[in-house]
Amino acid sequence: MLLTLAFESETPLYQQIKNQIITGIAQGKLQPGEALPSVRQLAADIGINFHTVNKVYQQLKQENWVVIHRRSGVIINPELNLKADEVYRESLTSTLEVLFAEAHLRGITLEESHHLIKTIYQSYVQEVSK
Repeated sequence: MLLTLAFESETPLYQQIKNQIITGIAQGKLQPGEALPSVRQLAADIGINFHTVNKVYQQLKQENWVVIHRRSGVIINPELNLKADEVYRESLTSTLEVLFAEAHLRGITLEESHHLIKTIYQSYVQEVSK
């Protein structure tokens, strides 16, 4: 699994790793049932503390992205079938409110926002259908 971390970023390392794993699933680069590296292996591969990777895996487990087995390790949830419930929609709305507020303050127009959303969303639809 190839991860690209920005050590100087304001985004914490654990969040960067989590985001890239979820993006990898959405793009079809990580498949349901596929094994992820062990906590220690991934930490060693990218040169970070294993507690950071453990935090990522535990969060992904809580959110049903992965399952953790004592023997087979961490795997992408083979029964991955997440739904957008009301709690998720509220969380998404809250996140988008901040992003759009900043975009507005930086001069991004509604049309530019629509174009960005459409382009990004379509990239996931195209990747999965390949």
